[in-house]
Amino acid sequence: MKSTVIKAINNQIKEELYSAYIYLSMSAWAKAKTLDGFSNWFFVQYKEEVDHAMGFYNYLLERGQQVELSAISQPPKEFNKASELFNQALKHEKYITGKIHQLFELAQKEKDHGFASFLTWYIDEQVEEEANASQYVEKLKMIGDNISGLMFLDSVLGQRKYIPAKI
Repeated sequence: MKSTVIKAINNQIKEELYSAYIYLSMSAWAKAKTLDGFSNWFFVQYKEEVDHAMGFYNYLLERGQQVELSAISQPPKEFNKASELFNQALKHEKYITGKIHQLFELAQKEKDHGFASFLTWYIDEQVEEEANASQYVEKLKMIGDNISGLMFLDSVLGQRKYIPAKI
């Protein structure tokens, strides 16, 4: 593997772990506000992001390369209201989508066909990630300040279950 690809994958591990850290922070904020369903949804998202990081981690090891873990920045811990959680999640997922696309372009440039193939799962996953966050952004816009609507959505979000990724 070329050093540019190895370095980019190691950086993506950090990006995915930071994503997990953001969602864990959101889960904690929601739990503190007694929004247990929101907390559950973001905790499941946290676990999925760890899976995504481990996919890159394992890929490097399978290719006989060194994993280099670097420092993760502190995530935000304060949010103004529940809708801000999903607004920030959508913004962050769009950022990650851009990072995945950059990796794919690098794989093509470096003619690393195995890595390009590996990334197709992540490209498809990011479509799903953005759609999920966007769906809840729109629902929260419709709910507005209606506490009954917020409590109903909280109940729905509480039903989300973690399913380990098959990367």
